[in-house]
Amino acid sequence: MTGMTAVHRRRFARLAAAAGLFVTVVALLLAPAGPASAHAVLNSSSPAASTVVPTAPAEVVLTFSEAVRKVPDRIRVIAPDGSRADRGEPSFTGGVVNIPVDAAGGNGTYLVTYRVISADSHPVSGAFTYSVGAPSEPPVDTGDGGRENAVVANAVKVAKFLGYAGLLLVVGPALVLALLWPRRLSRAGPARLAWVGLGLVALSTVAAILLQVPYTNGGGLFEITGDGLSLVLGSAFGAAHLVRLGLLAATAFLLRPLLTGPVGRTDLMILGVLAGAALLTWPMAGHPAASPAPAVSVVVDAVHLGGMAVWLGGLVMLAGFLLPRADERELGAILPIWSRWAALAVSALLLAGLVQALIEVATPAALVNTPYGRLVLAKIGLFVVVIAVAAYSRQLVRTRAAASRPVPVRRAVWVELAITAIVLGVSATLVQTTPARSVSTDVAADSGYFSTTVNSSLYSLQIEMSPAERGNNSVHFYAYTLDNQPLPVIEWRATVALPSAGIEAIQVPLLPLTDNHATGEISLPSAGDWELRVTARTTEIDQATVTATVPIK
Repeated sequence: MTGMTAVHRRRFARLAAAAGLFVTVVALLLAPAGPASAHAVLNSSSPAASTVVPTAPAEVVLTFSEAVRKVPDRIRVIAPDGSRADRGEPSFTGGVVNIPVDAAGGNGTYLVTYRVISADSHPVSGAFTYSVGAPSEPPVDTGDGGRENAVVANAVKVAKFLGYAGLLLVVGPALVLALLWPRRLSRAGPARLAWVGLGLVALSTVAAILLQVPYTNGGGLFEITGDGLSLVLGSAFGAAHLVRLGLLAATAFLLRPLLTGPVGRTDLMILGVLAGAALLTWPMAGHPAASPAPAVSVVVDAVHLGGMAVWLGGLVMLAGFLLPRADERELGAILPIWSRWAALAVSALLLAGLVQALIEVATPAALVNTPYGRLVLAKIGLFVVVIAVAAYSRQLVRTRAAASRPVPVRRAVWVELAITAIVLGVSATLVQTTPARSVSTDVAADSGYFSTTVNSSLYSLQIEMSPAERGNNSVHFYAYTLDNQPLPVIEWRATVALPSAGIEAIQVPLLPLTDNHATGEISLPSAGDWELRVTARTTEIDQATVTATVPIK
């Protein structure tokens, strides 16, 4: 490289830096986010995992942490002899899935396998066993279980990253050309950048729709069927992406005049409305739509995304076009305005990011104990470094040194862009990772379980409670005749009390799921031996009450 000129050396250094940055971002995208890739979690099941029930149930009930949707033929109950024990299609009611099973099944161990789509469009799969009468050798599900394909999962992350990158590449040129671009400079370069950005967003959107088919079904990269595509397009995820494509088409018509010359205020306002509507399609198809406060989360996430696009898109325009081409007088007018814009965009990012973290992380411990929380911490650390570099640039602008000496500002901007490119990679992985609030729920759900059978003169009652700890608990009641046959119940009533702590009877709201099965949710505020009283009315005149002591940790 002895004959290389200074200009060539600088170009080679930039290419090497860009290549290194690309490798870093790809590594972040392909790095595993943790053992769980889905965002709903199985809170409880009935029969519960690894338990022994006296007789074969008429159904298996799965209770998830959020609403779920069906993946065709991906919920199975396998009998001890390897045959299918499930009968008919499972029913979905919010986060509760009822799977009809053969009540005349034999004794032994049953295998339940499931794959469903959570409310934020991500698949969740798993399996567990329960036994009837006595355990036996667990059966094997020989069908296509729809396991997650690593290539598809990584392709989804890459598609999301391309969408984020395209968004900032179209927002930056549009904003700068509309409000800050010197008239004497050619718009050809920014225009090409904007069209590339628009194309990347469109490509990312189409890829997301197509990849969602094998992603939810568990197939390979090219296993896209018409039925699977119809299922995706008919979901909230598909609707959000189709709306985005429509908005992109409308934006393209209005963007063309702006990229060739100044436009009127009305066109700019319409473009702004289209941009705001398009931003909402990202959170509508992800975590925010399934958060505990969806309306707040959707708006906050859109603000977060918009702040990112304005800030990074403006930095790209500043580094790629304005600083190299504008003269000192033009930079003296442009940089103070841009500095204020950047400060507002960063403020929006920080505020929206804080609200998002409070909603999705839920507890301080989850920041360090979950993959999602650790990614949030990594993103915060990178963001702090970017803010420090941005503060240095802003100081140069305030001292009026940037206009006359743009090289230090240009270097600082390139550092900002390099770090924020890695932040985008972290973000693309973050949206594919189970939120900490869901992981926390999952840990709690696995921490305890109570099951017992009590008898009255009329019936035998099987009682299950999970997780049998302070806080929210799920209860299931199964009524059987004294010779262990399912017994229809006309009316259920249940209360819990903790006399040792002076807590009087609390009514348990119950929902009958089948003739002999009811379920309910109850919040228990204290640990101790709770007294559970259940009354089941089997005819117009026959009823009996049973009691059980439930130890709550």
